[in-house]
Amino acid sequence: MFAIVESGSITSMPKGNKGVEIGGVKHPKSIYTLWTEAERNALGIYTVEIDNTNKKDPEWYTNTEITYAYDASGNKVKGTYGTATARAHADTLWTEKDKTDGNIPSGKDVGDVAIEGLKTILIRQVKRQAEAILGETDWYVTRKSEKSTAIPSSITTHRDSVRTKQAEQETAITNAADTAALEALYTRNSSGVRPLGDLPTLE
Repeated sequence: MFAIVESGSITSMPKGNKGVEIGGVKHPKSIYTLWTEAERNALGIYTVEIDNTNKKDPEWYTNTEITYAYDASGNKVKGTYGTATARAHADTLWTEKDKTDGNIPSGKDVGDVAIEGLKTILIRQVKRQAEAILGETDWYVTRKSEKSTAIPSSITTHRDSVRTKQAEQETAITNAADTAALEALYTRNSSGVRPLGDLPTLE
């Protein structure tokens, strides 16, 4: 991405996929690839440098739009993010004010969930993951029910391990104090291990 600066202000943000007119002179799109940065700068065309210092993982945070500005002292154009906002870790509930204002949809009432927080979303994901893993061995349970064929002990142990780990994960998520704590649970170290752990799978 590029920026055209005139009299110290950004006037346009060409993508570099077509030519551009500067001071009444038309330049082909090759100006973005064949010209040097210094040559483009002399015409007031700058490669935009994005500063990701404030950008955070969108799974846990809502990032701001990028703000673009010309830095005369550094003779460059930078795009920067503002301070990211942590996504709500707890559910947002409908309130009495929502009821008074007529904002609560039909079938809902004060105290019901208006917007799901990360904890609710993540616990649902854990349940679905556990369900999918258990689903791989459900046929053993069906066969036992229909044919009285014993379930191998290794399968029973595996299924119990899945449920135990599922319960541990849900408890850890529920007990997380805030969004940062939730993020920490899911952050893997250099060995690929995360504090939340992983649901066991069949070898």
